[in-house]
Amino acid sequence: MNDAQIRSNFHRQRLQKYHDSSNTLVIDELGIKHGKNRADIAVISENLIGFEIKSDEDSLSRLPGQIKAYNDVFDKASIVVGERYSRQVKEKVPNWWGIVIAHEVNPGVVSFETIREEKDNPSTDNFSVAQLLWREEVKDILETFGLKGSILRQNRKYLYHLLIDTLESKELRKKVSEYLKNRKNWRCHTPVFQCDGLFQPYARQ
Repeated sequence: MNDAQIRSNFHRQRLQKYHDSSNTLVIDELGIKHGKNRADIAVISENLIGFEIKSDEDSLSRLPGQIKAYNDVFDKASIVVGERYSRQVKEKVPNWWGIVIAHEVNPGVVSFETIREEKDNPSTDNFSVAQLLWREEVKDILETFGLKGSILRQNRKYLYHLLIDTLESKELRKKVSEYLKNRKNWRCHTPVFQCDGLFQPYARQ
């Protein structure tokens, strides 16, 4: 049971309600921290929700860094693992993360067992959330607050800091969600699992 099998079944069985919502974006391989990490599946709605997948074929060696990245960005997060890691993962992820075990019922057919429900993230990092936006999107938001000219030609890091100084955390997350959902050029005609997180989300294929 590999990543693709878990992922496709998880989309159909657990994420269908998000796919059916016109106000929600579901996307595979969303780049976070400017691509230093990727969320296997991200749900963009009123909240930012991340899902990390670890099949029996995967290693947990990168998980600590991935957890840190998820913690900085997502309001809620869950890890979906094969039976091989069902015991280990309880000790590795924060207690607010959800844990879902994937069981292979038949070849290519997977069932899911939730052994711990996800909770709200007690602490996110506004700068990491702002990094989900492209530079031009940040400038566009800042312009609505009357900022213009040379200040908007500063480097990307400066603009992110300016943005988080301008918006309260709740409003920042709202703006990020709006811009992610409204991007018009996230398009990819290759199969979903080959698409980069900056292209077409699963829900739009």
